[in-house]
Amino acid sequence: MFLDEIEIEVKGGDGGDGAVSFHREKYKPRGGPDGGDGGDGGDVILKVDPGLTTLNHLRYENSYAAGDGEKGQERNKKGKSGEDRVVKVAPGTIIYDQRGKKIADLTEEGEAFVAARGGDGGRGNARFKSSSRQAPRFSEQGEKGEMRQIKLELKLLADVGLVGFPNVGKSTLISHISAAKPKIDSYHFTTLSPNLGVVEFGDYDSYVVADIPGLIEGAHRGEGLGDRFLKHLERTKLLVHMLDASGLEGRDPRQDFEIINEELRSFSPELAKLPQLVALNKIDLTAGRENTARLMQYFQELDYEVYPISAVTGEGVEVLKKDIGKKVKELRDEPAPVDKKESKDEDEVVITPDEDQGQRRDDITVSRVAPDRFEVSGTLVERLVERTDLNSEAAMSRMLTILRQEGLHEKLERAGVEEGMTVIIGDMEFDYIE
Repeated sequence: MFLDEIEIEVKGGDGGDGAVSFHREKYKPRGGPDGGDGGDGGDVILKVDPGLTTLNHLRYENSYAAGDGEKGQERNKKGKSGEDRVVKVAPGTIIYDQRGKKIADLTEEGEAFVAARGGDGGRGNARFKSSSRQAPRFSEQGEKGEMRQIKLELKLLADVGLVGFPNVGKSTLISHISAAKPKIDSYHFTTLSPNLGVVEFGDYDSYVVADIPGLIEGAHRGEGLGDRFLKHLERTKLLVHMLDASGLEGRDPRQDFEIINEELRSFSPELAKLPQLVALNKIDLTAGRENTARLMQYFQELDYEVYPISAVTGEGVEVLKKDIGKKVKELRDEPAPVDKKESKDEDEVVITPDEDQGQRRDDITVSRVAPDRFEVSGTLVERLVERTDLNSEAAMSRMLTILRQEGLHEKLERAGVEEGMTVIIGDMEFDYIE
């Protein structure tokens, strides 16, 4: 089975809670606060493994979570950070968020992307000691790790794509010029998944060739194996268009050529713009040999480089293999075109406010949800609630003090709050007192 699309859930580890502790030692009755910070949660990281060519290994597990950070300890000991979860993916894997926006494209060996960040560990009470607060009896709770659904899509990394109707000899050619061993038979759709092969030419050079199955008329609409595999041509630099020169299946090679190119244009105009070499296969057959001169003249007049070959006997294959290599080398040296659409599709920058470093006052929103009920929301508010121990009076007092400093009371009054009305912050409700 060849799996090239999958949706998974990723969850960063939760940060550990900070500790509330006071130094206790003989002859030191006022040792002061010594609660340590909680450990940070681990990240879920997608990392390229060059040994993979599909996403099959992900089909048995659809949720990946990193380790949680441990709680802080006394004597200012920080909790252990959670372990990262590394998920291996094949080169050419594209990651999309829930909205379908591309957030990463992993192509190079070892390249990695943090798909879900772990939460920060909460600060222990030792971090809140000040000249006016000598014995803080509160700490921060750890931040929740990021959780989201993502879609992975694999587009194979190949320099050359072999295209053509079924049974024209693509699989036989790739098995002849590389170490790839595709299944080969005499019926349509023997090849049910793309085959990749590394082709060596010259002394030290090589290129990767992909045999793309399922191209028949209507492929862009899903006919045959259809558009499921056409996308794997989008990263290639060169197409080798294989034709059955013998015409023994009752098709005209010239018409086949036009049909396949129309399918490429219908799927993506960019595919049709890729340079193509024409390989006239099956010249070992009498009909193929007889048709070769006429077909070569036809395609040369269309300004294509044409190669008569027999993928079975190997006749003409070595010349084709070397010329493909030369062409790929030329194309590699050309500067890559600037994709303006891609340049706009950059990763989003998410700014997470830190409540102790002076946030903008417009980060707090007050909404009247009923005649006598007001709801307080905003990024700052959400993070404060998440990191506050709601069972600790001291921690609650600190949270409300921060909100007051950030202008909460003024916003409530502008919204029309009066004494005795209800103010909702997160899961908590308060009676407003002037």
